[in-house]
Amino acid sequence: MIGADILLNCLEKQGVDLVFGLPGGAVIPLYDRLRHFELKHILMRHEQGAIHAADGYARATGKVGVCFATSGPGAANMMTGLATASMDSIPIVMISGQVARPMLGKDSFQEAYVTGMSDAVTKASVMVTDASQIPQVIADAFLIASSGRPGPVLVDIPKDVFQQNVENIRLDVEPTERYQRKLKSSVITRDQIRKVSHMMLEAKKPLIIVGGGVNNTDTVRNNILKVIDQLDVPICQTLMANGVIPEENEQFVGMVGMHGTTDGNYAIQNCDLLLAVGMRFDDRVTSDTKRFSVNSKKIHVDIDSSEIGKNVAVDLPIVGDAEEFFELLANDCEDLKGNHSEWRAEVAEHYRPLRKGDRASLPPMELCDIINAELDENTVVVTDVGQHQMWAALFLHPKGPRRFLTSGGLGTMGYGLPAAIGAQFGKPNDRVILITGDGSFQMNVQELCIIKEFRVPVKIIMMNNGYLGMVRQWQEMFNDANYAHTTLDVGPDWEKLTDAYDVPYYCINNLEEAEAQLPTLLKQDGPAFVECRINQFANVYPMIPAGCSLDEIVGEFEDEA
Repeated sequence: MIGADILLNCLEKQGVDLVFGLPGGAVIPLYDRLRHFELKHILMRHEQGAIHAADGYARATGKVGVCFATSGPGAANMMTGLATASMDSIPIVMISGQVARPMLGKDSFQEAYVTGMSDAVTKASVMVTDASQIPQVIADAFLIASSGRPGPVLVDIPKDVFQQNVENIRLDVEPTERYQRKLKSSVITRDQIRKVSHMMLEAKKPLIIVGGGVNNTDTVRNNILKVIDQLDVPICQTLMANGVIPEENEQFVGMVGMHGTTDGNYAIQNCDLLLAVGMRFDDRVTSDTKRFSVNSKKIHVDIDSSEIGKNVAVDLPIVGDAEEFFELLANDCEDLKGNHSEWRAEVAEHYRPLRKGDRASLPPMELCDIINAELDENTVVVTDVGQHQMWAALFLHPKGPRRFLTSGGLGTMGYGLPAAIGAQFGKPNDRVILITGDGSFQMNVQELCIIKEFRVPVKIIMMNNGYLGMVRQWQEMFNDANYAHTTLDVGPDWEKLTDAYDVPYYCINNLEEAEAQLPTLLKQDGPAFVECRINQFANVYPMIPAGCSLDEIVGEFEDEA
């Protein structure tokens, strides 16, 4: 059996049924054998599109996303996607071709040191030097990608290894024992759980903050809801946890951090006990760490021990899986009953509604409200990166885990369209809505070809303000409105562009048109591209300026009108 067949057999044994990629010289032997297997391959139009599609597939399904690339520029084009997945802890196995073994180290055509390039943005990066190694390498790669703190793994395979014949090879192998031991979740003890529950009961102003580590299953969501109900504790979320807590839950105080809600950020700054689960205390949440929740004791639960204490000192560190933690805590809280109604009322008093926009224009907040009313349990929201991302995070409330997909840690523009395509392939019976901007969308616009080829029914909502909006906002606030190279005055005719890809085009200019058209457009069969011409100078609020404390909040609020 040749190496290409060995690899494809091993992928099928891992349950892989869908791969995103592009062929090239180094992977021709692999692509030549694809027709003999059940694997479905989606030919994306750029390697970055391929890995973002694998990423969206992984986030929507909870499975490992898989992508193929050729050597040199093909693999290099996927580095941003690896970094995106790494920052957000997304399981991906990337298979890259490499020049033949005799050509290694000779600056051969399309040779690149891919394992070295990817080492900083993967959990593991390995070159296969003999076809007999493939079963073990693939078994290890899928375990590493999906276990502990998930993340991407790169497997680099020289062209001649794909062609190498191996006799009597065993395909069904177990992952290497050291990886099985190393990647097991740490055991959370009953004493730790009991200490957490009693600290929460005894605190006068406790608060829970959840991050992307809890955005996995309905099981963890249900246990979180049990905990906050029994202990009567307010809860907030990071960007990556959007969808986990129902917006109507009376304990929920919204997203926190740079663009967090006024009541959520107040709760952070004024609590006396902070339980943080599955989040990293990154700078978008904490801002100035020296002034972050200074009066609280802190409990930090995370699967990755290296994250605990890295940015913020903690009083009780717990290394373990978020789902396991909340299951144990929910069980421990069954016979407990907290009462923090005064504290919750205090937090609620600090909610400040944002000022409504002009109905004659198309204010983003009100636009999001219309979309939000159409979300259900079978809708996945995907965003690109920019102002639209934050508006979506603040005003869209998906109905469960894995229903809000976005590039949080790396902030990768161009992520949205291919990720939405990947999510739709992973969830073919669900409705996928992409929220994007005119800047982000143009970075991987070529993937509209996939929409055309497969009639992928993604609903694309583009907030067009003619700017790189988030950069423009910062220039307005901190650089005396010097809009240096952020205007997008020259752009495509979106109707003509989408027509070229056979995607139905619609244009919305004001709030009245949005109210009349959007609900129907979001329900229709097949794809749709909706250009929403929003207010050019609309800003994302609330906002914490960089380096400020979470209580130094800026916004356009109703009480200031």
